[in-house]
Amino acid sequence: MPCMTANTSLRNRFGARVRELRKATTGLSQEAFADKCGFVRSYMGKIETGKANPSLDSIQTIADALGVPVKTLFEDDGAEGTPSIQD
Repeated sequence: MPCMTANTSLRNRFGARVRELRKATTGLSQEAFADKCGFVRSYMGKIETGKANPSLDSIQTIADALGVPVKTLFEDDGAEGTPSIQD
């Protein structure tokens, strides 16, 4: 079971990072950003809350829509005490 917990934690951190970058770089609502990515809003909501396991293609689409390299989606935001996905 530890692997399942680690995967859930990874999805939660990834989703939080996507939400953070969406708000900071685009200022778009979740619905508008989902539309920009070609996703439905409910799927974007699941990504941002860690309930979806996005494919590599979806991750690339999100990065492109944010105008950032894919690796940025997996980096720490620099805030004190915020674990990065590399941890």
